[in-house]
Amino acid sequence: MDIDLRGKRALVCGSTQGIGKASAIELANLGASVTLLARNEDKLKNVLTELSTSANQKHSYLVADFDSPEELKKKLTDTVSENIFHILINNTGGPPAGKAIDAGNDDFLKAFSAHLICGQILVQAVVPGMKRENYGRIINIISTSVKIPIKGLGVSNTIRGAVANWSKTLSVELAAFGITVNNVLPGTTMTGRLEFVINANAERAGITYESAKQKMIEEVPMGRISEPEEVAVAVAFLASPAASYITGINLPVDGGRTGSL
Repeated sequence: MDIDLRGKRALVCGSTQGIGKASAIELANLGASVTLLARNEDKLKNVLTELSTSANQKHSYLVADFDSPEELKKKLTDTVSENIFHILINNTGGPPAGKAIDAGNDDFLKAFSAHLICGQILVQAVVPGMKRENYGRIINIISTSVKIPIKGLGVSNTIRGAVANWSKTLSVELAAFGITVNNVLPGTTMTGRLEFVINANAERAGITYESAKQKMIEEVPMGRISEPEEVAVAVAFLASPAASYITGINLPVDGGRTGSL
């Protein structure tokens, strides 16, 4: 099975923590040169030191904030003029918790901009190079909420669903160019985002953090919360040559928690 990424360059968003960071490390372990993208330069520099260079890769980073789509677009224009990216990991933190009925217009607009508009900007920046190379892997880190909405995450459920359908549409449009587009759907993965959700659940139910965490664990058939690295290996496989005929899918990495096919 060919999972060798030597000679490939990956752009990994949200790569200073959690699944984004774990994915960047895994891609580098497979030989890819990685460009990290996030808004905190100090954290980016720290992650850069953790990336393998065993295949003589040259890693780099890009400071950008998804709250500023036009700034992101400008910085990407400069970056893609110097690099061809074969792999894009589209990943950003989820919107705040809360019911959909209580959300304001700005809550939806801000989330739509950060998740879908910025995703579109990223894809439009990297796809021309992917077409020239006849190799592209676009992988969106979303959520199992695209299959079954998660209680208390009204805005997130809505926007994640839009991103999933955008991704499926792109997979059809880009397949003929050797470019695949897939979604990885983490379930209960121990990230800062999950800690936020657990705290919100605890506050809403009037229970402790540990009690809320245990209730979440009990919903997972495997009986535990995953680590980011367990999601990253799925990301890395979809980024590899071995996944050349897999496109347009939603891949849950959730320990069996999602109650649908």
